[in-house]
Amino acid sequence: MTAPFRSEQMTVKPEWIDYNGHLNMAYYNVLFDEGADQVYPLMGFGPDYLERTGCTTYTAEFHLSYVRELHVNDPVFVTFQLVDYDAKRFHSYQEIHHADGWLAACGEAMTLHVDQSGPRVAPMPDDVLAKVGALASAHATLPRPERAGASIGIKRR
Repeated sequence: MTAPFRSEQMTVKPEWIDYNGHLNMAYYNVLFDEGADQVYPLMGFGPDYLERTGCTTYTAEFHLSYVRELHVNDPVFVTFQLVDYDAKRFHSYQEIHHADGWLAACGEAMTLHVDQSGPRVAPMPDDVLAKVGALASAHATLPRPERAGASIGIKRR
């Protein structure tokens, strides 16, 4: 596995373009989500996880920064770095890169493991927690992303 995880290449679709001629802000989230879907099986989550366990994940918080515009048919990939985790949640950081290598956007998430019978936040099963821990170990040597933990606000003097 690469560290950070790198998705397969994806393409910006024509229907995702806004009236300004670039990728609409909502579709950056779609790309982040599709990138996360590719790493989730490595963490023990997958298409059958809800059916098998009665549990799923909810994104509790997501911060997105737009760095550079994307346009129709741009080839992109998404990276995923597991920053931290515990038995009930994980903190991840993602970047969308153009296939040429430049950064288009970054996103940071706090994701909860949820038992749907409540629904309520619940510990991950031991086998899943072990896989999340293995991914965290693979990412432990990576530097903390420079943009992680950024806040929003107007700086006053």
